[in-house]
Order: sequence, then structure tokens, then C-alpha cells
Amino acid sequence: MKDIAKIILGNILITFSYAFFTVPRKIINGGVTSSALVVHCLAGTNVTTVANILTIILLVSCLLFLGKEYFIKSILSSICYMSFFNLFYLLGFTININIVLAIIISAILVAVGYYLCISSNASTVGFDVIALIINNKNPRIEIASALRFINIIVLLFGLLALGYESIIKGIVFTIIYSSILKTLLKNGFKIILNPLSLKKMPH
Repeated sequence: MKDIAKIILGNILITFSYAFFTVPRKIINGGVTSSALVVHCLAGTNVTTVANILTIILLVSCLLFLGKEYFIKSILSSICYMSFFNLFYLLGFTININIVLAIIISAILVAVGYYLCISSNASTVGFDVIALIINNKNPRIEIASALRFINIIVLLFGLLALGYESIIKGIVFTIIYSSILKTLLKNGFKIILNPLSLKKMPH
């Protein structure tokens, strides 16, 4: 039940960020939806079709390479994501704040959301599946670093189709959220709850 609660809360944070901060401001995050949009712009394919195909491939990969627990929890995560994103998006309003502040807040929410899901042995059925598989095969490659690399590769392809402004915002967003995620995966919330622990950490 604890893992289920964390998966639900994680997806609430992620979808809240996407619906109210990143999507209205056209901040491209380098994920599955961004990839589908890039393919659509370059090849004229349907965005939804491409996104659905990628999601299916990632779910199958999750089952094959990460096991049944990850697969089942990732299905729950996927259902939560679709439900909450549609709910928030249908509310039809944005939070009007400065773009820099919007990027920072959304990056924090997404990082915490990813952490809650990953620490519960679940994926968001995004490219974190690939990052988890890479880390599983080679633990020296950190999940957050692999995810950052994948997202930036997608964003660089997006330069050909989406323009530099959205891509620059997306790269900044990706660097911030992946850095926060990296810290959370190493230290959990202890580093936030007890800032003095920073002094005790070995250099």
C-alpha cells in the first residue's frame, strides 16, 4: 500500500507540473510525448499513434528486462498518469508566473514524482524505463544521468522540427530535474529534511 500511495502521489506531481507549467509554456521535456511530436513534425505521423506505440514498446521492455513487479506497478503508474493528466488538463487554466520560476518549480515536482515512482520499483512508462534497464545492466551508469542523456538526445532531434526556443527551455528543465532526481536517488528526502547532513557526507 505504501508503494501504491507513492506511485499515485508521484504521478499527481508529474502531471500537475506538465498540465499547469510545461505544456502551456511549450517546455519540451524530451519524453515520449516530445518524441512523438518530433516524429510527427519530421514524418507527418499521428502524434497519438506514435506515443501509443512507444508506450507499448516500453511496457513490454519493462516486463522483459525489469520483471513482473516493475511491469504491474508501471501499468498502475501509467493509468494514474493518464487519469490525472487528463483531469488537470481539462481544468483549462495555467499558473501565471515567470518562465524561469515555472521551469524551476516544474523541474522540482517532476524530479520528486520520478523519485517516488522509481523508489517504489515502478516506472512512469516513459524513457525512465530505458534508464532503469541501463542501470540494471550496468549499475555504474546512474538512472538520472542516463535519463538526462536520453532526454537531451530527443531534444536535439527536436531542433529540426520544434525550434530553438522550446528546446533551450527543455534542456534547462531536463538538467535541473535530472540533477535533483540524482540527489534524491542517492540520499532520499534525508538531505532535505536534515540539511546538516551535508556537512557529515564524505567528500
